Order: sequence, then C-alpha cells, then structure tokens
Amino acid sequence: MERTTSHTNAPSSGRWPSLVYRDWQPTCETLHLWTQIVGKIRLAQTPWQIHSWHATLYVTARGLTTSPIPYGTRYFQIDFDFVEHALIIHTDGSTSRTLQLQAESVATFYSRLFQTLGDLDLHVTISGRPNEVPDPIPFAEDHVHAAYDPDYVQRFHRVLLAADSAFKEFKTSFLGKSSPVHFFWGSFDLAVTRFSGRRAPPHPGGIPNLPDEVTREAYSHEVSSAGFWPGGGPTDYAAFYSYAYPVPAGFDAVRVQPADAFYAASAGEFLLPYEAMRTSSDPDAALRDFLQSTYDAAADAGQWDRATLECPRGVLRVPRAL
Repeated sequence: MERTTSHTNAPSSGRWPSLVYRDWQPTCETLHLWTQIVGKIRLAQTPWQIHSWHATLYVTARGLTTSPIPYGTRYFQIDFDFVEHALIIHTDGSTSRTLQLQAESVATFYSRLFQTLGDLDLHVTISGRPNEVPDPIPFAEDHVHAAYDPDYVQRFHRVLLAADSAFKEFKTSFLGKSSPVHFFWGSFDLAVTRFSGRRAPPHPGGIPNLPDEVTREAYSHEVSSAGFWPGGGPTDYAAFYSYAYPVPAGFDAVRVQPADAFYAASAGEFLLPYEAMRTSSDPDAALRDFLQSTYDAAADAGQWDRATLECPRGVLRVPRAL
C-alpha cells in the first residue's frame, strides 16, 4: 500500500516516556513478531558474523533498520518508521515501497511484506517460525497477534533512542572488543556487550526455539552484557538488565547502583526497573550508574584485565589521550 508522506508530532512524554508493559502488551507482542520477520530477511541474506551480529536491527531517528542487505549485485534495506507508522523497503536503485503499519495479523503482515518484496524482484526465503518465544505460531498462520497502538509504539521508539545514546556513550570507556549497540529481534531487546578477551565454557543452551549451536557461538567468550527490554519473558515490566557469562563467583552478591537495582536470581542478572529509573531525580545518571556498577561487578568478580581493557569515557570533540 503506497502512502503519502505527512508530518506527525513526536510523543509529548519526553526523553523517557511512560511505558507500562501491560498497557501495550498485545502491540508489543505483535511488533516483536513483525521485527522477527524483517530480521530473518537480513539473516537469510548476510554472511555469518561473530555472535550473530549480522542479524540484528539498529535504532534510527525514526525507528529501526536492517541497514543495507546484499542481494546478488543489488542491495536493499527495510526500515520501520515509527514516526509515520510505515515499513519502507528501499533499493539501491530508484525504487522503494511503503507499507502502512496498522492493526493487522502477523499472517497478513507477512503476506503483504513478501508480496511487496516479490514485486521488487527480491525473492528471499526465511524460516517461517518465530524464535525465542514459547509456543510459536508460524508467521503465515498467526492470526492471534494483530494489535498496533501507534502511541505506545512511538513511546517505545523514544525509549530506544535514549537508551541507544546512553549505551553508545557507555561504549566509549572500553578499549577491548565490544559489540555494536544493536536490537536483537529474537529476544526483542536493545543490547551492548563487552568482552574480556578470554574463552568461555560452552553455553548450556536451552533457549526456547533457538538452536543451541547459535547460543554457544554467541557466548563463545566471556561477556558483560547490558540492555533494555520492554517487558515479557522474565519480567512483566520494562527494565534495563546486566549479566555476565560465565557468572563469576560473588557476582550476584555485589551491591550495585542505583538503589532500585537488584539481582534477580530467577533471571540470573541485575535489573533496574524502567519506571524507577525514569521517575528518579536524574534518570540519565541513574542509568549510567547502573551500567557502570554492574560492569564493575562483572569485571572485578571475573578478574578481567581492567587496566588494559578500559579508558576514560569519551568527550565531545576531544581525541582520546594516549
């Protein structure tokens, strides 16, 4: 469906808007599955990169993007535009297509998207079952998930923008190997990961509807990972998280900041409820404290070579001092 571009106002709720999971759970679950379909298209066309970094989506000023995807001698890109509520397929030629994001089933979204790709002579085959969700329904048969609340989608995007910026700032103080800040469509979270440089023991696997070989490759080396998810899975509320793999002795007993953060034994990670962070006197400082203190806990308990791996946090327009 072609759409004419118009201008809509961004949500008025500010940098960290309210995002109560139960208020938009049906939309969140539907959007999760839509991002899986788009993410799998990138996965199917991109050579394997370490830790599945070839499959992720990235935050943009307007939503999420695959970035350019190779297709023979051509390239295309799929963008979720959460400002105009559209899915846009760009090609490296002069052709693009725009599909409206609206309340419709996963099956209908799946059919419309692949019909449009075919119209662009882009014939991609993906695995038709969701990953990392319990009791998955094949995309082409899913008429259960069919919600779309534009206001909450825009709120979610505002949180992703702010978290993406905070995670990128956090990255500047680490010299070692670290991941891009990227959006994992399988688990539906924004994440950034630091690596000690040492090998890790084989991961036990067991993530629902995800091959163990993928999990073991992702956790081939020691990590301290932090991120944000909007709710679902181990929590019924939005939260920032931080974990270490393998879990070093004493990690779970470390007192971290801010005071609202805690270690959730059932999830095996530290959590900072989003609502507590956003309603604090200084939300950005609270998030910085959480990211730093949980990394400190992982690096100290795991005996990382911190003197070699770290550097001062980046400053605007100032090269890192050597």
